[in-house]
Parts: sequence; structure tokens; C-alpha cells
Amino acid sequence: MKFHAFLIKYAEIGIKGKNRYLFEDALVSRIIQAMRKVDGEFDVVKTNGRIYVVAKTEFDYEEAVDALQHVFGIVWICPVVQLADEGFEVLKQRVVEYMANLYPEADYTFKVQSRRARKSYPVESQVMNADLGEAILKAFPNVRVDVHNPKIMLYVEVRDQGINVYSIMIPGAGGMPVGTAGKAMLLLSGGIDSPVAGYMISRRGVTLEAVYFHAPPYTSDRAKQKVVDLACQVAKYSGPIRLHVINFTDIQLYIYDQCPHDELTIIMRRYMMRIAEQIAENCGCLGLITGESIGQVASQTMHSLASTNEVCTLPVFRPVIGFDKQEIVEVAQKIGTFETSIQPFEDCCTIFVAKHPVTKPNRKVIRHSELKLAEKIEEMIKTCIETDEIIICK
Repeated sequence: MKFHAFLIKYAEIGIKGKNRYLFEDALVSRIIQAMRKVDGEFDVVKTNGRIYVVAKTEFDYEEAVDALQHVFGIVWICPVVQLADEGFEVLKQRVVEYMANLYPEADYTFKVQSRRARKSYPVESQVMNADLGEAILKAFPNVRVDVHNPKIMLYVEVRDQGINVYSIMIPGAGGMPVGTAGKAMLLLSGGIDSPVAGYMISRRGVTLEAVYFHAPPYTSDRAKQKVVDLACQVAKYSGPIRLHVINFTDIQLYIYDQCPHDELTIIMRRYMMRIAEQIAENCGCLGLITGESIGQVASQTMHSLASTNEVCTLPVFRPVIGFDKQEIVEVAQKIGTFETSIQPFEDCCTIFVAKHPVTKPNRKVIRHSELKLAEKIEEMIKTCIETDEIIICK
């Protein structure tokens, strides 16, 4: 079956009122970017509340569908056969040919749902439903009509530009188009959780930047490359991500030398958040994103999260906060980050973790311990930010 176009269906965008066109335009822009990666030429057309991706040349169907499935804002992708209006009798023949080509087994239940966007078309919708259904029944003796629970729902839409016929609806990524909800900074590690967190926030229309804390020689270049790979995998959905690689070694060693070892994890985490916030503000981000889940590790107890929040003025978004590990793993597998995340290359947090980290840190005690760092820490933070390495992941 040769499809000529894809009808793009969205959900939430449709209830945006007077601002709806802004979200539609953002979705069109993201679709155009996605289709540039597909072998072939396409026009993306917005008309009468519908978005079409129209093929101008031959194209790889599977590749095109995959590209569209990575665009946030799309709920359904409908491969369409576009027909010229040659009269109703010819339409019946074309519909029968469509069903024969797409469902050669000819043993199914179906329902026809017609729509006349062009009201001048001489056949009313209900008559179209009945007559097209009758033509299919005559052509295929083993098929049956089921108006309540059909296996195949056949859509026929008469529009100004022609007639669309489709019956396949492929699930899209859902959410909102990236770029419609500001920008946030993702604290990205090599683990399972943070890429999922970035994906989930980006799915709500947020543009992502990311920061990774590297600790050479305690963490290898393979660990750094793992994080770059994860950022690139998330970028398939979110669009290009600027990844800021921060050399955190000196600060970690300074904390290790000056502070109680049971407080290392939480104090290091507080300084990561401080640095990430400064970079975020420099980049125009409106919040931070982490992959923290309550109780998963010592730095993610309620007490630890309260201590971490204390050093931030920007909001901290934690989309997996109430997920258990298996739920996070399932999303990671769905978006293709899981296999990369479980590669055995340690990040800076696991290298410097204490044997018995405090799980209920007292914020007054933590602040007192951080006073021991006052002599050098601000200059070290400044150096970290000024020497960050930026990698574009896409």
C-alpha cells in the first residue's frame, strides 16, 4: 500500500483556546525538524485544524513513522491515502481497493465513519457510511459490520483539497511540543533515573539543557561518553541538548578532606545543585530537573531532599519522585536509554560515596560542616563554571 501523507492528531493542543495556533505552529516546527532526518522530501501543512505531513517524493515508511513517534505533541499518526474527487461511484471503487490492499485476508469486522468537511459534496455522511459499507460487504463476503467494537475503523474525509482515506492509527509520543514551556537544566548522571526525568519534563514542552559532573581520573572517559550517549538518546525526543561537563574532582577531594565522611554524599549533592543553578541562570533556564525518587538511596530520603532544596532558589522538578525502580526502568526501556544506563562505568557520586552515609541529615549540622570549606570553595565553584566543556547532543 502506498501512502501519500500522514495525518497528525493531537490532544491537549486542541483545548488551548486563542493560544492554540502557537502550540500548533510549535508542533509543525518540531515535525519539520524531525522529517529532515528521513530520506525523502515532505511538506508539513496546517489547514483547517489539521496537520498533514505530505510526501513529495518516495520515502521510507518505517523511517518516517519512527521520526514522527519521537515528536512530543503527536498523539496519533495516521497514514493516509489521498484521492482526487472523481465522483462517489469512483470513490466506492477506490475504498474497496484500499481495503483489498491493506487487509488481504478479507476476514474482519469493520465500521465506516465518514465526514464532510466540504459541505458541497453531494452525498451526506450517513449515506456515505451506508453505501461505502455496502460496497465493502459486496466485495468481501467474509467481512462483517460491527458498529460497536469493529476490528477496523475506516475513516473517509471529504475535504477541500480532496478525499482522505485511512484506517491505521499509530500511537505518538503524546505530551506538548518542545519549546512551548520554557527551558530547564537537567542534572544528568550515567544512571537510569535522570534520563527518564529529562524525557518526562521535556514531554511537557520544556526545552532541555543538561549538566554532568565529571571526576577524572576517578571516573573514566568511558563514563563521560556514556552520559553523552544518554543525552543524545533523550535528544531524539527533546531536540538538541547542550551538555555542560563540569570537572568536579577538586571540589570532591576538598569536601572529602574537610568534611565528615558520613556527610560526603549530601554535601557534594548540595554543591552540585549550587553549580547547576548558576549555570541554569546563566543559560536562561527556569528550573532544575533531577531523577530523584523518595527513599531510593541515602541522598533521596525526605530529610536529604529537604537539605538539597535548601541551597536552591530555582524550582527543582522531580518527575519520578513517586515512582518505584521498576516503573522508572519501564520508561527507560521504552525510550531506549536503559541499555546505555546499565553499562558498568561509574560516575563521580558512586566513587566518593561513604560506607555509612547519613540518611537523615540535620541541616544546621550540614551548614556547620560546610563552613570548613569557606576558604576555597567559592573560587573553586567559579573555576568549575568558567572551565565547563559544552557538548551538543542531538
